[in-house]
Amino acid sequence: MQKPIFLNHISLYFPNKICFEDFSAQIQFGNRVAIIGNNGVGKSSLLKIIKGDLPASEGEIQNNKDISFGYIPQLVYEYENLSGGEKFNKALSAALSNHPDLLMLDEPTNHLDLKNRKSLIKMLNFYKGTLLVVSHDVEFLRNSIDTLWHIDNGTINIFHGKYDDYHQTIFQNRQVIENELKSLTKEKKENHKALMKEQQRAKKSKQRGEKFVEQKRWIPALGDLKKSYAQKTSGKKNAVITNKRETLNERLSNLGIPEIIKPSFSITAKDISSKTIISISDGQVEYINKITVSPNTLSLKELQESVFKLTNITLSVAGGEHFAITGDNGAGKTTLFKAILNHPQISKTGIWNQPILEDIGYLDQHYSSLDNTKTVLETLTDLSPKKTHSEIRDFLNDFLFRKNEEVNKQVSVLSGGEKVKLCLAKIAIQTPKLLLIDEITNNIDLETKEHVTQVLKKYPGAMMIISHDSAFLEDIGITHCYAL
Repeated sequence: MQKPIFLNHISLYFPNKICFEDFSAQIQFGNRVAIIGNNGVGKSSLLKIIKGDLPASEGEIQNNKDISFGYIPQLVYEYENLSGGEKFNKALSAALSNHPDLLMLDEPTNHLDLKNRKSLIKMLNFYKGTLLVVSHDVEFLRNSIDTLWHIDNGTINIFHGKYDDYHQTIFQNRQVIENELKSLTKEKKENHKALMKEQQRAKKSKQRGEKFVEQKRWIPALGDLKKSYAQKTSGKKNAVITNKRETLNERLSNLGIPEIIKPSFSITAKDISSKTIISISDGQVEYINKITVSPNTLSLKELQESVFKLTNITLSVAGGEHFAITGDNGAGKTTLFKAILNHPQISKTGIWNQPILEDIGYLDQHYSSLDNTKTVLETLTDLSPKKTHSEIRDFLNDFLFRKNEEVNKQVSVLSGGEKVKLCLAKIAIQTPKLLLIDEITNNIDLETKEHVTQVLKKYPGAMMIISHDSAFLEDIGITHCYAL
């Protein structure tokens, strides 16, 4: 049986960056731990530190020398002729064949279809050893984990319990803090009203004083004294409120909960209503991958992939309907999207009634709709030239691009989360009647996924989405599924 592994005051620093500091914990045999947090906070590095492949900046690991590890990184480079899901399954089989004490998986579900995800979760429930994973997959976290290490703002917080309990706890804490902030706002308004009232009284008192001075019956400065006292009292109260607000905002920030995006879409209800946006009857799609080398030099798999057909496609999506396109890896889901987008390597037959390309939005995990040479500001300005600079800034503010350096950043240097938010902003400012989304949740952290969810569940047009993440599909309000 595996001995406990001790993490003693572990810190990780990179140039100009603190990932986390002074983290201590124990990993007992049979623990099932998930490391969560935004991209770039050091989750994968923490796995490597525990395994002994990367030295910690400070602190030490005890009892990891005699442990047998099974480790699968986020990207598997072996088995180059296989798909991402097939590579992972091969690597997992190889890791388990050595009966590891501690199985370490870095984003294991990224390239798995729904069937393989469920198989992985089922298999891990039978695995008796210790499990340590990095994951953003909510369904996986719900079903395979009993402890969470959340990396946020340079600190790692430990939560013992199920993911849904963790999620509910932090959101309840958020509600309490937000209610306190609302009370402070109300108190500040009442304080301002009281000050205005007192100043009005002081003004009348001063006017009476001036009148009585003429009659030599009153001290002229009394009204001014009353006004000065009221201002000092109000100032003290406001200072107390400001201090409380700063403390509450800091507590809110420390919860690590994503800010809320409240999108406003450009499309109007009459443009979409409930009318059919796209319909396909008896459709057939043929994808021809142009081969630039002799077919004799290709493997059987490559020859099979050079021609791909989809037949008997019949579907209809109305405005406001959110359709999930499901099917195993290789079933042709992305090919269907390419057909709708009139991809040059695809021929299609049957009856296709769909919007013009200008009314179709496409959002994929590679953010191919973004121009890397533009800034964030230019991206939206070019889409909506009639809006003023101030209106564009206000719009970007809603999507959490607030500072000058954020809106003037070039797209090429944006993080994955920032690119997703910019893609969502593009969809909101020039809302397409039909939105195609292809595996957008691959490789994004839980905070970004929450932002995507906030926007997509309010999207008013027709939406077709490819995703293997069933929890995400449920959260955005999928109304129908079409299986290939």
